[in-house]
Order: sequence, then structure tokens, then C-alpha cells
Amino acid sequence: MNLTDKATVERLVKKCVDGDRQSQHILYKAFYGKMLSVCTRYARDYDEAKDLVQDSFIKVFLRLKGFENKGSLEGWIRRIVVNNAIDYLRAKREILVNDDESDIFENIEYEDPQVEIDIEKYKALKAQKVMELIQKLTPAYRTVFNLYVVESYTHQEISEILGINIGTSKSNLAKAKMKLREMFEKELLK
Repeated sequence: MNLTDKATVERLVKKCVDGDRQSQHILYKAFYGKMLSVCTRYARDYDEAKDLVQDSFIKVFLRLKGFENKGSLEGWIRRIVVNNAIDYLRAKREILVNDDESDIFENIEYEDPQVEIDIEKYKALKAQKVMELIQKLTPAYRTVFNLYVVESYTHQEISEILGINIGTSKSNLAKAKMKLREMFEKELLK
């Protein structure tokens, strides 16, 4: 099924909203792998990621009647999945950030070239190993890293989503990058 065609997506969404199980299964199968990948970046392990995907798709199906066929269905689903993962971490109180760094970091830019990750250097690492290393970050570092690097949120948006200040977001991103670089280098020395 071509899910890039607006008319096809519109028909599929309508059938899903009407409760057609086969259409719901098609939608679920079409996006399960990509959304599992998203959840894996936020979860502690694979089982938790699978649970997050299941919970996210329940929310997708409950909210599907609100999809207006503007933009991509995948992007709409992805937003629900990311928000669900953040809500899950927040409910477990795993997004604990040091707000004692508050405004002193507000105007500091953390795009330090020494902290940037040289992707070419780490291409030898398999994607699964990279995901494992990202999962080893603290929930706060992992969440900010994913929102900024993978989801392309700004620090302003991250601060609003997580209820932290911009300086804390920048600080957590810089610390996540430094920690990842350390873990990557150790992995390459093995």
C-alpha cells in the first residue's frame, strides 16, 4: 500500500477510525518498525521500547480521527510516539535534571567543536551498538540528546516540553555528547 499518496492515506485513516481491524493492522505494520526505533532511543531496553510502541499505537488509534491529512501521517504518528515516550519518562520521574545550573548557562553555546562527535570516525560501530551506547546515557541526557539531535527540536522547544530552562537543556546536550564520545572511544579500543 502506498502511504505517500494522500488519497490512499485518507481512505486508510477513515477505515481505521471506523474500526476496520484489517486497516488498523496495515497501519500498525507499516509504521511499527520506525516507531520502535524511535522508542528504542528513549527507553532503557528493548522490552521497554516495545511496551512504549504498543502504548503509543493505542493513543494513535484513539486520536486518529483528529488527523487532518495535512503533512505526513508518519510525522503525525512520530510526534505522538515521542510525546508518549517523554510522558512515560516523566511519569516514572526519570527526567530529573539539575536546575541548579539555571540561568548561569543561559547564554553559553555548547556547540564546542571538541564535543562534537566525528561521525566518520565511528562508522565502524554497528547501529545496534550505537543504540546500546545511547541507552546507557542517563534518562535526562538521553532525552535531551534525542530531542535535539534526532528530532531536531530547538533548546527553547526542549525547555518547554521538559519543563526545564534552556541552559539546562544545553548543558545536558553537551554532557551527553561528551559521555557518548567517551563511550565510543572505549568501544573502538576493544
